[in-house]
Amino acid sequence: MEMLDYTIFEIGRFALKGYNLILLIVFIAFVYGSLFAVRRIVYRSKKIDAAKKYSVIKLLQYVIVVVAFLSGLQIVDINISVLLAGSAALLVGAGFGLQSLFSDFISGIILLLDGTLRVNDIIEVNDHIFKVEQINFRTTRVIGRDENYIIVPNSDLTKNKLVNWTHDKIASRFRIDIGVDYSTDVEILMETLLEVTLKHNDVMKEPIPFVRFQDYGESALLFSIYFFSNDIFGIENIKSSIRVDIFHTLKEKNIIIPFPQRVVHFNNNK
Repeated sequence: MEMLDYTIFEIGRFALKGYNLILLIVFIAFVYGSLFAVRRIVYRSKKIDAAKKYSVIKLLQYVIVVVAFLSGLQIVDINISVLLAGSAALLVGAGFGLQSLFSDFISGIILLLDGTLRVNDIIEVNDHIFKVEQINFRTTRVIGRDENYIIVPNSDLTKNKLVNWTHDKIASRFRIDIGVDYSTDVEILMETLLEVTLKHNDVMKEPIPFVRFQDYGESALLFSIYFFSNDIFGIENIKSSIRVDIFHTLKEKNIIIPFPQRVVHFNNNK
């Protein structure tokens, strides 16, 4: 028992005794066990999708860590109210200097709570496409189509315009534009574009793709093929593959993709 009352070290009025250290170690082990249990319980749930599970776990982890930190101070007999009162002036000064940091923290809480942005979402920021890899309290880690990781402050995602391609659904509609010669049989061309697009493995069969006669161009008839795909992140490669198939098919059927034409008139009377 004397060992439990033994003072390990002392600073001013604060003294860390043996029983305080033992309680703190047991408490830390309990906190780690709680975090592990929370993760297992949430991930086992079948009523929550993977992205929402990540947000729930993150929020619960932050709450548990904050409560555990404050409780840990009480275990070692540190008066929290005195500590806060003594550091009030310091906290006010730090607050002014760290406004952007606090803004990022608040934005992180907003992102995790409102569900506008989730892990594995495909987003568009400043005309660039990214896939969300991880949402933290201060920053969000995304990966671009060039497989480069970018760390984005959360406040940038909440204050600026953001397009979430997978917010309510995993599929989106895309289109490929093409111009053909004025001598082209319109019905045959539209059937051909539809057949070529449907053959692609990454194009959804439902909703069915469709072709639209867009307009009469200066040197070509303008068409667009619309289709849905689940692979939003890799859509540019899919569109490129479809364009190649369209090009070869039109060439086989002698359907001409014309060059821009310009007519120049010379005045020979001078």
